[in-house]
Amino acid sequence: MGARPSRRRLPADPPLALDALPPELLVQVLSHVPPRALVTRCRAVCRAWRDVVDGPTVWLLQLARDRSAEGRALYAVAQRCPPNSEDEEFPLCALARYCLRAPLGRNLIFNSCGEQGFRGWEVEHGGNGWAVEKNLTLVPGAPSQTCFVTSFQWCFKRQLVDLVMEGVWQELLDSAQIEICVADWWGARENCGCIYRLRVRLLDVYENEVVKFSASPNPVLQWTERGCRQVSHVFTNFGKGIRYVSFEQYGRDTRSWVGHYGALVTHSSVRVRIRLS
Repeated sequence: MGARPSRRRLPADPPLALDALPPELLVQVLSHVPPRALVTRCRAVCRAWRDVVDGPTVWLLQLARDRSAEGRALYAVAQRCPPNSEDEEFPLCALARYCLRAPLGRNLIFNSCGEQGFRGWEVEHGGNGWAVEKNLTLVPGAPSQTCFVTSFQWCFKRQLVDLVMEGVWQELLDSAQIEICVADWWGARENCGCIYRLRVRLLDVYENEVVKFSASPNPVLQWTERGCRQVSHVFTNFGKGIRYVSFEQYGRDTRSWVGHYGALVTHSSVRVRIRLS
């Protein structure tokens, strides 16, 4: 009879600890970890891992995996215009902030429809002041069907968007391949006319105005229409040194009625996109 095969198992190879990997392989492995876990978990493991997370290479590898047209364009700009590694204003490197915040295409205006009251806005009340109400008609794409409403004297509202804090590094803003798209929805009640103004200013690090866009549509007359319409603008070729977007709205009614019968504003947006050509 033939010999029975041996059931003895060969000793298993000991598992390879990640901290034993060469630095270049460790970077490759960690580049597959989601950004938030990289910062909140991996960075705290040891000094070697912290150095990887704090450096640009692991984040560039994450950017390189986005093969969309926008992703390829951004990766090319990131290689040509890398962030300043000596920026000590923020605890994380600029590429880490970008990957965490994902600013491209996202609305950078906080509380755009008043769903959280006036949080995030600097407000100056005129007449009976600003109020938040339900939309009279559906506003397409709005995260909440609520709106800010003005009164019988000029009401003013402003939000300052810090583009660098939101994840757009300064060298990317200065690269001439970034466009800043702004939009606002505004309208009137059917039984009362209104006046609306929009001003959006691009500011430098000292909050000095560099370029602005203003919209002053014709007043809506009483009993002529209701609902909302959109005003929008795209800033392009705005030069170097832009840091903030100041988004400013004004409104009032045309009848001087007590209460909130003035311009309605909602679904305000500031979006950053990369120019493909």
